[in-house]
Amino acid sequence: MTQETAIQLFEDKKVRSAWDAEAGKWYISIVDVIAVLTDSANPQTYWRVLKKRLIEEGNQTVTNCNGLKMRAADGKMRITDVADVEQLFRLVQSIPSPKAEPFKRWLAELGRERLEEIDDPELGIERMMEYYHRKGYSQSWINQRLKSIEVRRELTDEWERRGIKKGQEYAVLTDLITQGWAGMTTKQYKQYKGLKTESLRDNMTNLELVLNMLAEATTTEISKEKKPTTVAHNRKIARQGGRIAGNTRKEIEATTGKKIVNRLNAKSIHPLAEKTESEE
Repeated sequence: MTQETAIQLFEDKKVRSAWDAEAGKWYISIVDVIAVLTDSANPQTYWRVLKKRLIEEGNQTVTNCNGLKMRAADGKMRITDVADVEQLFRLVQSIPSPKAEPFKRWLAELGRERLEEIDDPELGIERMMEYYHRKGYSQSWINQRLKSIEVRRELTDEWERRGIKKGQEYAVLTDLITQGWAGMTTKQYKQYKGLKTESLRDNMTNLELVLNMLAEATTTEISKEKKPTTVAHNRKIARQGGRIAGNTRKEIEATTGKKIVNRLNAKSIHPLAEKTESEE
């Protein structure tokens, strides 16, 4: 089971969900999930009892759940408790039901694999390659993707040396690089390709990946030479790295007459991907 198939199981049961583009998250109705996993005649009451117990136990998942207007059975928009994917899976672990067991086993398996990969990082690479092969990605694309991870790691290592903080500062610099070569931010790029939580790089063509790598590798080299000491200087270098790759993109497009930045995603780039996904 994967996160995608787990969520799909909920979707097949007509569980209400809403996509928050600003937060980049799916929010899912908790009572609908409880109805699926417990077959309770009154999932609202079940949730109230479970919620009270979890609060008494000091479970922060419950107190952090949001209320969102969703269409009820009577057609009216009513406030209902919702959870993002992480919160939802934590709640699933608290539901004593045979139907919840596959999710619990899957989460336990993910935890085990993560611990194994910490001890032996090569296992993570092997599992990632297996994942891409199973999804129908070509070997040449997989090789490019592995190289892109190496290039990205070199860049983030350089940012760390320059005092850039993980999280928001990384995201801002990444956006500047992406905008420089692709003409749009990472979020805009994902929207352009019709993506939500999916990885943007997993939905790039070979040329898109290559240009993204060029932009990041160039940024890394400029940073090593200039040795920036401020966030503002790092932003300037990120723009330079992106712009250099952007000039290369424009030259290729002028020569070939074809757009490199495009709406293609994994299902259209890799013919086997859609078939493999539907079989899971």
